[in-house]
Amino acid sequence: MRALRVLVILAVILGGLFVIADRVAVGFAEDEAANRLRTSEGLDSTPDVSINGFPFLTQLTSGEFDDVEIGIKDFEASTGSGGNGGDSGADSIRIAELNARLRGVVFSGDYSSATADSASGTALISYDELLKAAQVEPVQVIPGLTAKVTGLSDGGNGKIKVGIELTGSLLGNDVSERLSVLSSVKVDGDTVSVDADVLPDLPFSVAEESVRQIADFTQTIDGLPAGIKLDKVQAAEGGVEISVTGSDVKLAG
Repeated sequence: MRALRVLVILAVILGGLFVIADRVAVGFAEDEAANRLRTSEGLDSTPDVSINGFPFLTQLTSGEFDDVEIGIKDFEASTGSGGNGGDSGADSIRIAELNARLRGVVFSGDYSSATADSASGTALISYDELLKAAQVEPVQVIPGLTAKVTGLSDGGNGKIKVGIELTGSLLGNDVSERLSVLSSVKVDGDTVSVDADVLPDLPFSVAEESVRQIADFTQTIDGLPAGIKLDKVQAAEGGVEISVTGSDVKLAG
């Protein structure tokens, strides 16, 4: 009986040591992956990487990880110079928070690249950042009168509130009017579009098409890993929240 008790105690000790070794190894791997990701993507800060599942060492030996989570702040995403507003020539847009969950991640033999069976995540773009895609420079809507977008904010119920300013001179009178337009936001392929639902009654005889050219705008977001696509988008208090999904996602090392 004493020998059996010794074996049980030894098994518990070895099991505990294995768990400790496993957790130490996964911590090292997470730090290494985070540092490599920061270097390869040119990030300003080190991202958060969590390798889920137990035991880690078994997953490492097989070269496949069940569940990996990544969190990045202030991520610069490519736009392909896609936008129709005042800063449409910008080739990137800053994503305030990018969180992704990868499942079934299989690495190449030299661990220089990987493929995930599936991926899902969210990205938050602040209203100030999205404003760069809007028409922030004054544009003439009728002779003597210009309009521009002055700000974006949460309009409630998934809508964006677009602030528009009309300024100029008509019939010898100075004009300065501020309007608010509730707009819907949607995803079409790799493009996020903001379109006014209904324009308010305008104080002047201005063609609706002219004002819509100011109020409506788009922002392209591309350069994502192969297999990742924009899924849906909604306005929130802190900015625009975008959901992404993908399958057979290619990840460069």
